[in-house]
Amino acid sequence: MPRNKAMKGNHADCELRGEEWSRSKAAKNLTPGLVSVQWSPGPFGKAISIGSQFNDTSCDDQAELVPKAETKLYHRRWVMLFLFSGVSASNAFMWLQYGIISNIFMRFYNIDSMAIDWLAMIYLLTYIPLILPVLWLLDNRGVRDVVLVGSAFNCIGAWIKIGSAGPDLFRVTFFGQFVCSVATVFVLGIPSYLASVWFGQKEVSTACSIGVLGNQLGIAIGFLVPPILVPNVDDMEELAHHIQVMFYITAGVATFLFILVVIVFQERPELPPTQAQATARSIPPEQYSYTASIGRLLRNKPFILLIITYGLNVGCFYAVGTLLNRMIIEHYPGEEVNAGRIGLTIVIAGMVGSLICGIWLDKTKTYKQTTLAVYLMSLVGMIIYAFTLSLGHLWVVFITAGALGFFMTGYLPLGFEFAVELTYPESEGTSSGLLNCSAQVFGIIFTICQGKIIDKYNTLAGNIFLCVFLLIGTVMTGFIKSDLRRQNANRLARAAAEGQMSEQDYGATALITRPQTPPPPQG
Repeated sequence: MPRNKAMKGNHADCELRGEEWSRSKAAKNLTPGLVSVQWSPGPFGKAISIGSQFNDTSCDDQAELVPKAETKLYHRRWVMLFLFSGVSASNAFMWLQYGIISNIFMRFYNIDSMAIDWLAMIYLLTYIPLILPVLWLLDNRGVRDVVLVGSAFNCIGAWIKIGSAGPDLFRVTFFGQFVCSVATVFVLGIPSYLASVWFGQKEVSTACSIGVLGNQLGIAIGFLVPPILVPNVDDMEELAHHIQVMFYITAGVATFLFILVVIVFQERPELPPTQAQATARSIPPEQYSYTASIGRLLRNKPFILLIITYGLNVGCFYAVGTLLNRMIIEHYPGEEVNAGRIGLTIVIAGMVGSLICGIWLDKTKTYKQTTLAVYLMSLVGMIIYAFTLSLGHLWVVFITAGALGFFMTGYLPLGFEFAVELTYPESEGTSSGLLNCSAQVFGIIFTICQGKIIDKYNTLAGNIFLCVFLLIGTVMTGFIKSDLRRQNANRLARAAAEGQMSEQDYGATALITRPQTPPPPQG
């Protein structure tokens, strides 16, 4: 009778390949998503991944710990981060350069409010069908090629817009905006990936926050600068001149950043910054499947909840940003410049919130608690903003909008980093890309619906509409299981190196060896 017959379903063959192990019953009993983190050849067998727990030694297997990998932090990581942030800022500026002075562009191009709204929503719509091909490109070609292509599209779109400074050239400006929207797909989900590849465990959340800050900085400039560069003048030729000046400035900046990316931006450091990143690097390309990775993510229930809640929160932010000019002008006619300043206040406060949240996460690692608290405060901020917008005091709107932005925009890096924790060792770019895809879908829905509600009823009804979905998102966030896989991987890798890990620990990297002499046949 064969020995260990009861274990036949778990691992009947000590020479299982990586994909065979991941399909075995033993693998299915492990923490989901943590199988096949590291498959490095041993002298007699294969390395079993983080997340494995072995209580038996069938086939006379012996377990020993893999030596700790060498890690290093490079000073040039900050150059990569700030250069990427510049590209993201340039692209985000062009997202809102129409919407914040929508009344001026409506008169200039002789179009309705929905056409102007689509100049912003095209960014959201383009993202949805293109994100999966871009994620495939990120996994197969790397972050340098993705950022390079994104900055190229951003530059090309900016130059196309220069030729659209005429009342009958709306189609040209829309095409230029579409090209810029393609660039968004290449840059929007990069912060968490870039932070994981270049930055250490104690600074990865802060680095992700800075990467998100680049996008928020662009939005802030998009709120502030267009009302200054394009005043609401009656003369159409003068107005066309102001618009063209704005387009030339954006094209010049986009071109400068594209050249810098070509010259300076690098794929990754020579040595990994963390043990978790070292483990991720050790996976042979032939043992990684992009479609399988997507499938594992879509079966990860906590991550699915996060996808929905992230989409609800960020979708509300997109709707507020797109329709801000209409909401302010309805209650404060002629205040286009102050509408831009209010938008600036929202984003600047959000940038502070993002940075504080990133630093807080690096110090406490309280991902779920912080995410839930910030989500709840976003709901409270939205309620206060909705009911104070029509009071007739702009200074009140500045304060309430700033409070809303602090929490709603501050939530962005929290979502990215929480997703990386829930989905490790899957690609950071894939998880953040799926989050952003959800945000684009909800952003389009919320922008169209809130715009219709504002047109039919008033701004209060439109903002209450958003409050309802923020409440739903807050409740759903409370049901997300906090499974911090990346933190466990780093913690247990350190413990393994110090020889302090017990056989019961999850997250260890164990080397399962074949016996040097086969066992005698059993009768």
